[in-house]
Amino acid sequence: MAGGLHGEARAAHEGILRRQSARESAARTYARTLPIVPVRARGLTIEGADGRRYLDCLSGAGTLALGHNHPVVLEAVRRVLDSGAPLSVLDLATPVKDAFITELFGTLPPGLAERARVQFCGPAGTDAVEAALKLVRVATGRTGILAFTGAYHGMTAGALAASGGARDVQVTRLPYPQDYRCPFGVGGTHGAELSARWTESLLDDPKSGVPLPAGMILEPVQGEGGVIPAPDDWLRRMRQLTEDRSVPLVADEIQTGVGRTGAFWAVEHSGITPDVMVLSKAIGGSLPLAVIVYRDDLDVWQPGAHAGTFRGNQLAMAAGTATLAYVRENGLAARAADLGSRMLAQLRQSLGDLPCVAEVRGRGLMIGIELVEPEGDGPAFGAGPPDDDQFVVPGGPRPRPLPRPAAPELAMAVQRECLQRGLIVELGGRHTAVVRLLPPLTLSDEQAAAVLDRLTDAVAAVARDHLVHGAHRRRHNGPAQRAG
Repeated sequence: MAGGLHGEARAAHEGILRRQSARESAARTYARTLPIVPVRARGLTIEGADGRRYLDCLSGAGTLALGHNHPVVLEAVRRVLDSGAPLSVLDLATPVKDAFITELFGTLPPGLAERARVQFCGPAGTDAVEAALKLVRVATGRTGILAFTGAYHGMTAGALAASGGARDVQVTRLPYPQDYRCPFGVGGTHGAELSARWTESLLDDPKSGVPLPAGMILEPVQGEGGVIPAPDDWLRRMRQLTEDRSVPLVADEIQTGVGRTGAFWAVEHSGITPDVMVLSKAIGGSLPLAVIVYRDDLDVWQPGAHAGTFRGNQLAMAAGTATLAYVRENGLAARAADLGSRMLAQLRQSLGDLPCVAEVRGRGLMIGIELVEPEGDGPAFGAGPPDDDQFVVPGGPRPRPLPRPAAPELAMAVQRECLQRGLIVELGGRHTAVVRLLPPLTLSDEQAAAVLDRLTDAVAAVARDHLVHGAHRRRHNGPAQRAG
């Protein structure tokens, strides 16, 4: 009987996946690499229609700060449902909304909280990004935007143009500092300093071709870009550069906010106060909600300048209030800092010797493992300075060896091996070669150990398989064919 029930569950699972493939868009993403059918979930755990259980370290792309169906979130939603309150009210004032704003403002960096305004933008973070860019353009009378290579700020484009209400936005890309794939080839503090100087020169050089912009938008930790934390000193330089030139600084905290990086907001690590904060994901307690919070002197746009039908989502506001309060009252940001630091240290110790692992990095419970080809023309990262000194500036940093080629196939193989072991992970990075962890902030030490065991086992299995297949290819190809 049990076998029959299991067979029926498996058939239902496969049928749902088959219908999804036949009926849904070719643009679907997670469904392609995670062939599961969630039917129940609690905390870190998801149960699929086929009866299998998974540890979810995707967390709705960082949306689930408290994991799935946390009791305080469910209770907050039930209270609204049982009260008979309207569920969607555009931007009208309600007690639920008032409570959400009060809790949100209580968490903001002091320099912003004292003079903040909030705009509800609609259901997704990309709507909030659109609003933030519109805000700074109206406030400054300028049009251009400074952004950074590797950034991810959403997927909307052209809606305003199609509505006849948009001016062209010129976006100038700047180098984002990082170690392993430093755009200047030096990494560390030297790379960050060169990035800052590049930005300063571009802003001050009258022949740079870039007029003074309406704003600068950045992520304190690039998430989709490969889990790359911005150096705190560099963030302070960006704040000073923009402040000195009256350029509003927009911090995209959509994925980094609500304790994820070990501070309630990631900008707090550097001590900066942005002019605008873009917030979504975790602030809705697992339900769609997006806002921008900004300095009151920027609040010069006209009524109706930015709107949205679903900006009055009462269930999301109630769930968000409960989530914000729970994270604050239970010190989950500090917990993320401590646990994340320990997880990073363990991953570096267990994976650091594998030739396919270039770097383990992150901040708090935002963790990434960059996978590279263990064989290639370039030396391994950290193998020492190049022999050729012709490009070395006297007294300056020596260029680092070229990084190994990214290995997206290995990253996908790790994701598949993790899924087979009951662990859900995300991929990201410049070449989709970074395995990412975004576990809930409620992760226990025991659960963290289970996650690390499954992940390290999966990476080691892929590394062994690649080594075996690589040796096989070398035996059959031979030196002459390889050279060709």
